[in-house]
Amino acid sequence: MRVQIRKIALLGTASCLSMIAANAWAQEQDDGFLGTLVLGESKREIQTDTAVPVTNIDQEEINDRQANTVAELIDSVPGVSLVNGSTPQGSGINIRGFGANGTFGTDQKVLTLVDGATTGAEELYRIGNQLFTDPQLYKSVSVIRGTVGSFEYGSGVVGGVVQLETKDASDFTGGEPGFRLRQTFEGYSNGNGFASSSILAWQPNRQTEFLFNYTYRDQSDQEDGNGDTIGNSAFTLPSLLVKGKYRFGNDLEHSITASYNQSTSEERDVPYDSFGTTTDSFGNVDRDIETKIAVLRYQYRPAGNDLIDLDVNLSYSDQKIDSNYVAGSASCDINGFQSNAPSCLRGRPVPPGTPFDSSLQDADHRYETTKLTIKNTSYFQTGAATHDLRAGIEFINRERLDAFAAPGGTDKRIALFAVDDIQIGDGLTLTPAIRYETQDLQGDSDASAPENASYDNNALMGGLSARYEFSSGFAVFGSGAYTENLPILDDLGTPAFQTQSEKSRTWEAGFSYNRGDIFAAGDVVRAKVNFYKTDLWDITSYGSGRPFLPLSEVETRGVEIEASYANAAGYYVDFNANIVKGTETNAAGEASPWRNEPTDSARVTVGKRFGETLDVSWELFGARSGIDSSGDPVAGYGVNTLRATYLPQEGAFQGFEVRAGVENIFDKNYLPNLSTRNSPGRNFKLTLAKTF
Repeated sequence: MRVQIRKIALLGTASCLSMIAANAWAQEQDDGFLGTLVLGESKREIQTDTAVPVTNIDQEEINDRQANTVAELIDSVPGVSLVNGSTPQGSGINIRGFGANGTFGTDQKVLTLVDGATTGAEELYRIGNQLFTDPQLYKSVSVIRGTVGSFEYGSGVVGGVVQLETKDASDFTGGEPGFRLRQTFEGYSNGNGFASSSILAWQPNRQTEFLFNYTYRDQSDQEDGNGDTIGNSAFTLPSLLVKGKYRFGNDLEHSITASYNQSTSEERDVPYDSFGTTTDSFGNVDRDIETKIAVLRYQYRPAGNDLIDLDVNLSYSDQKIDSNYVAGSASCDINGFQSNAPSCLRGRPVPPGTPFDSSLQDADHRYETTKLTIKNTSYFQTGAATHDLRAGIEFINRERLDAFAAPGGTDKRIALFAVDDIQIGDGLTLTPAIRYETQDLQGDSDASAPENASYDNNALMGGLSARYEFSSGFAVFGSGAYTENLPILDDLGTPAFQTQSEKSRTWEAGFSYNRGDIFAAGDVVRAKVNFYKTDLWDITSYGSGRPFLPLSEVETRGVEIEASYANAAGYYVDFNANIVKGTETNAAGEASPWRNEPTDSARVTVGKRFGETLDVSWELFGARSGIDSSGDPVAGYGVNTLRATYLPQEGAFQGFEVRAGVENIFDKNYLPNLSTRNSPGRNFKLTLAKTF
């Protein structure tokens, strides 16, 4: 059956690509013109105008990548690695060796924001920090790598920041009164995947807009390159977004935006270990996952006043995971009694005839985060310097439900921050940044128990970046940043950790180049190379043994490379690479390779745009051999992807959007070194969309 489906998908995709190319060729022969050409345009614009290592993915790229998950959407960013990224469950995002890993979905060192709301959980063992949301809800994703650009968003950011911005009605109405309906259908051969996204945008007048987005995504278990089923890879994910905005005032300088974002997933008789592929000693569970995000935002931008640009953002994020153990499913569950096999005892012998304890599998988890951010941006001059100052205050309240091996409580924080982009002359930019954060950590029941004590912590963090641009388009930059990851609710049962912040220092240096008309009129060359070194100490997140002995230090060093070339004829080449080396040192002073070190990798995309009608590209991603988190070797691999986007500019099909892709063209069987299961084999994708 799978072979038949693949053949049908291959014929369909090949036919689609042939028709697209033929239609474009015919138009070129008939008219000699393929539409308005944007000169020097590649797939992604490299951010050469800042010292911050940041990558922006816009709506066009979101559409073209046809991603199943947000994780899949950003895996093309240098420095970003995925843990099982093709599914929302048991997956996560790792940046520069920090973030998700094969045991926990997060280590608190990668911050995820949705419309400014802080999302995600903490160290949920073997469940992870699933980012249950759909790419179709968003119009842009920004990834900041490292610490230097993070201080206005949060503390403890060592790996980076992922910011997602939801769609607005005006993105479809163009700011003009009226209705717009956008319908998207997607199909995938590997796992028989299907997605439908329906968007209704309405502007009753220029001041008011409303948007409703309902997306339904469904996938069966996928197969790897060997044709073997990837267990625990099936999912059904309905998501919705409701959003409204109202502008008022004499010059419409005031605006209020409200949004509600929800994604749910129901899993039945699935492995408790969401990182795994088969049932193990943990057994199976019935699991319901629900993520809700509500945001109320007020903005005040008075005309003619550069000192005031006020942004007040009140957000609420709720992640709930309810699970129930499936009786008899665990290998250590023998007819309802605990097996005494050595592999089941986990260092805790139990008397014969002891009932099987499913407290871990039955535990329900819930994180609720309420945050108020008040920020103002001021633009002013002092002598020869111009300032773009962003300053604000944040109030954060996180509540965690008490559960087995996951103590409940509250984490209340207040933070002050300021970031000033100082332009001196024509070439020099200095950006000092500072953040001060206080914390009140409190367990939620009997105060006599260690996990329910109260702790107060605070930290002062900051950094400085400098960039100088020459008239030739060449620029050099460097930065230094220090941050602290304040204690988390997960460690309430470990008093020694509740007054110990994890500390990190990062140094960065690099250069960029942005210049046009290099080899021919209308071409553009962009490049950015960034070297970094990060030291992490006073560690509480990583360690081993019984009792748990944390690592004493982690050091990572690497270089991230981004480059692109595009010319007036529509040809373009994009390239990026990530080279990283990490070392961890244990309590005894013994050094070894960093367990969460991603492998060196590179990605190249070669494409051709035929005006606004057709865009065809080929992408090759390669990774060197490395080791996984257990120290076992992982082979290197190379994966090819073909994509085509067809946008008819006239005729009966004008306004339709057709996207076709073939991922892992040669059906390569491979395992990324940070993942716990093989990646999908060949996958044909087809997307049809139209805005009415």
